[in-house]
Amino acid sequence: MGKVSKRVASILHMKEHETLFSCPLCKESMHVTDDGHVICGNHHSFDIAKQGYVNFMIKPAASMYSKSLFESRQEVISSGLYNQLQQTIAKNIGDEAQVILDTGCGEGSHLERICDLLTQDVVAIGIDISKEGIQAAAKFYEQKIWCVGDLANNPYKKQSIDCILNILSPANYDEFSRLLKPNGKVIKVVPQSGYLKEIRKQAFANSEKESYSNNQTVERFKEHFTNVWQERITYTVPLSAQLVPKLLEMTPLGWHLQEGISLTEITIDLDVLVGEHD
Repeated sequence: MGKVSKRVASILHMKEHETLFSCPLCKESMHVTDDGHVICGNHHSFDIAKQGYVNFMIKPAASMYSKSLFESRQEVISSGLYNQLQQTIAKNIGDEAQVILDTGCGEGSHLERICDLLTQDVVAIGIDISKEGIQAAAKFYEQKIWCVGDLANNPYKKQSIDCILNILSPANYDEFSRLLKPNGKVIKVVPQSGYLKEIRKQAFANSEKESYSNNQTVERFKEHFTNVWQERITYTVPLSAQLVPKLLEMTPLGWHLQEGISLTEITIDLDVLVGEHD
């Protein structure tokens, strides 16, 4: 028997874990049919696409991110630029988490590389409002559940997730609390003052945006979760010429720059926030 298609592989994988799903329209449990429909008891149905993902959006949403941007992001992340971050996240996930949800996963590269660092097998789920991002995730990475969906209305059951990842992405703490199992974790990554400072300096020279503070974001996180732990990751690495346009395309900071920008190194400066849900 030859290799099955992406769609068939995704149907089989989602059927195996169908108890995780909750209808985004009515919150009923869902069933994955043999022919690739994710359907609830009230007959709300969502199709598994040929690329191997499900679109759970119940109303259209515009995204400013293009297919090209996500391909650039995949190349930059796969280069190893964020290795230290991914290692720190994997360490904080630990060896007991079984179901991991990456909210705002984009094209899925962080989730893929983090799962590769774990010692246990996990059910890995990625959700993003951008259809282009999820299509890229399904193209690049198999044996994960990829969904287009609204962060405020996740298609997953209450208390179904062990660990939520929220990497340089907006958060919805009420929804995170609904999804997490008792004592589940949220791992949120936010920029620190020196993040991509070489780009920031050229894009926003002599303006308020040249500097950045994450204090409000950190304080809000601490208000919602217990046993909060915070670690700063900062390093500067050489940047190859071929990655420069890719990095500029993947970050909104780079959209403000004109052609001909020269970057020979880049600074990664991030806070990793880890909190528990009671």
